Amino acid sequence: MSFKIAFIGAGSIGFTRGLLRDLLSVPEFKDIEVAFTDINQHNLDMVTELCQRDIDENGLNIQIQASLNRREALKNAKYIFTVVRIGGLEAFQMDVDIPLKYGIDQCVGDTLCAGGIMYGQRGIAEMMNICKDIREVAHPDCLLLNYANPMAMLTWACNKYGGVRTIGLCHGVQGGHWQIAEALGLKQEEVDIICAGINHQTWYVQVKHNGADMTGKLLEAFENHPEFKVTEKVRIDMLRRFGYYSTESNGHLSEYVPWYRKRPEEIEEWIDLGTWINGETGGYLRVCTEGRNWFETDFPNWMKEPAMKYSAEHCGQEHGSYIIEGLETGRVYRGHFNVVNHGIIPNLPDDAIIEAPGYVDRNGISMPHVGDLPMGCAAVCNASISVQRLAVEAAIAGDDLLLRQAMMMDPLVGAVCNPKEIWQLVDEMLVAQEPWLPQYSEAIAQAKDRQSKGNLLPTKEYKGAARLKVKTVDEMMENREEASRNAGESDKAKERPAEVK
Repeated sequence: MSFKIAFIGAGSIGFTRGLLRDLLSVPEFKDIEVAFTDINQHNLDMVTELCQRDIDENGLNIQIQASLNRREALKNAKYIFTVVRIGGLEAFQMDVDIPLKYGIDQCVGDTLCAGGIMYGQRGIAEMMNICKDIREVAHPDCLLLNYANPMAMLTWACNKYGGVRTIGLCHGVQGGHWQIAEALGLKQEEVDIICAGINHQTWYVQVKHNGADMTGKLLEAFENHPEFKVTEKVRIDMLRRFGYYSTESNGHLSEYVPWYRKRPEEIEEWIDLGTWINGETGGYLRVCTEGRNWFETDFPNWMKEPAMKYSAEHCGQEHGSYIIEGLETGRVYRGHFNVVNHGIIPNLPDDAIIEAPGYVDRNGISMPHVGDLPMGCAAVCNASISVQRLAVEAAIAGDDLLLRQAMMMDPLVGAVCNPKEIWQLVDEMLVAQEPWLPQYSEAIAQAKDRQSKGNLLPTKEYKGAARLKVKTVDEMMENREEASRNAGESDKAKERPAEVK
């Protein structure tokens, strides 16, 4: 069995390597073609060298095709993974730091809120170029598997405007599934779940053990868990008030809703600084920065460590490899996928990108009808969907009025800022991110003109309620194991055992 798989943004530190391991652990995939492409030659070279070493030591006769030429990498590809971060850490820092001047305190800033909206503007502009290349040079029946954030916005744009069949993938459901089992004192495989909603705001609407409904026992279990009662205060409070547990981490979830990060003096009440993802101000930016610096410094040591083993018992829980395995071999896989709604969840809009259970086999990807979400859960999702729709349309048209409206409708931005502040915030972010926003050239010129005239609203010298310093390489050297783990976390790729049934 031979076909071609391409990775766009292959310079990701741990994600590309882990996903490739999962793919090449499938016995039938020993002869596939693999292509890597990235805009950074240095990162591409390092990741290619590391992955090629893994391939060689597992005895496979596959030579990675690595190229800065995206069209060359995409040529005849049947499956394409996108793991890009448009603008890199330079733009990401602006997503975090500029909103802080207006009192908007984000932990991640890659899905919703001010940072996620701007990340979407950059990402959608480039995803349209990627889709054009795919339409022109990839396999006619190509499937785009998007891991890039903001997941829903990018997947929405690719399906509606990109002309490429696209499915969005994330590991949030798997992580929460493990947490629920842990809180109940069970193994993950002993707990059956149905999860539905939108990416990063998906709800465990059914939790069963041996056929018994466990949903009503979750609040007490989480409140009494020695770790989760400290690290997941926002998720527990949402569970308390909406009745269902949400997929995404404490830090992620806290910036999608208006209640937990709008008052600086209250933020520390809801977060934990033991791990970045529990709510640290700019936490993901910090670990990405540290991870990049560490990988570049420590790369020779990574090459000295044992190669990844290509076998089923070492595979992670990312959906991507299992989807391709199901499509190509006919083995049935059940996961949670991001697709256009089309009535799967009737009380969410038809055009939205929803996350829900799906099945894969040789016949394709099948999405069963889920039914209505609980009313409160649907209301939370619908607030975010309104922001996503405005942001997608703004990015496609280069319409800064829609962009400003998306910011106004965002739950946390709207809770913190008034309309005049939001207008100035958008001006500042458009001008700062001009290199990645070609569709906004006219709006950026107008924003520069307004800035040059002065009379600007005062902003804050605010570093965030819970911001930690970026560690130097020397500081990371003191605990190499932790630094290497951190480098992996910067790709947000969790690796827990998964099973293809």
